[in-house]
Amino acid sequence: MALYKVEICGVNTSKLPLLQNSEKEELFQRILQGDKEARETYIKGNLRLVLSIIQRFSNNNENVDDLFQIGCIGLMKAIDNFDITQGVKFSTYAVPMIIGEIRRYLRDNNSIRVSRSLRDIAYKAIYTKEAMMKQSDVEPTVQEIAGALGVKSEEVVYALDAIQSPVSLYEPVYTEGGDTLYIMDQISDKKNKEEKWVEEISVKEALNQLSQREYDIIQMRFFQGKTQMEVANEVHISQAQVSRLEKNALKNMRKFLS
Repeated sequence: MALYKVEICGVNTSKLPLLQNSEKEELFQRILQGDKEARETYIKGNLRLVLSIIQRFSNNNENVDDLFQIGCIGLMKAIDNFDITQGVKFSTYAVPMIIGEIRRYLRDNNSIRVSRSLRDIAYKAIYTKEAMMKQSDVEPTVQEIAGALGVKSEEVVYALDAIQSPVSLYEPVYTEGGDTLYIMDQISDKKNKEEKWVEEISVKEALNQLSQREYDIIQMRFFQGKTQMEVANEVHISQAQVSRLEKNALKNMRKFLS
């Protein structure tokens, strides 16, 4: 996809206007009052945003003019749905909406076709979820959505997964002032949280309080996944003795950790 084009869809990208914050606020107030000219100016003033977003899809063999048009549709939807009372920057709200519009377009035009019936279930699930959230302000479960559609939960999960486009963890989702936010930055690392590190350190210290035989048994039982019989054969004692030593070791560890 050639993104070096100066003119896209008849728009000279080298001469796109750049609105100041004060101008944006004034224009949006006029937009809320139904001023179509202000809306047109606001759209033109945010075309740079659309242009920067479509550059993220440079690996797709799609026509840049088509993507730019789709991005503009997303921009217009963002303008029509933006709520200034939420205290959020327009660009923060518009970026995911523009990206979503482009991804829907790419998904629907993907060479890997998803069956019509599966696509229908997915879209119905999305609409049902939105409708249920409007009624209760609580995100419904997959089971609740499936129940409302009269299908199995597995079908909903499979359908929603089928219409998703795979993305890189290093794909930027937002850029402002030179700082880029990547998908990876928004993923919670449950494995390496500070609490996990502290817990692991505490367990290691508790293990160090055990006798060598107790330490070996706990290591084989809980870190190597061996059965008591396998441990007994390895350390040459009875299974009953392994069980007794294991219980005593766990008791001592709990006492240390408490």
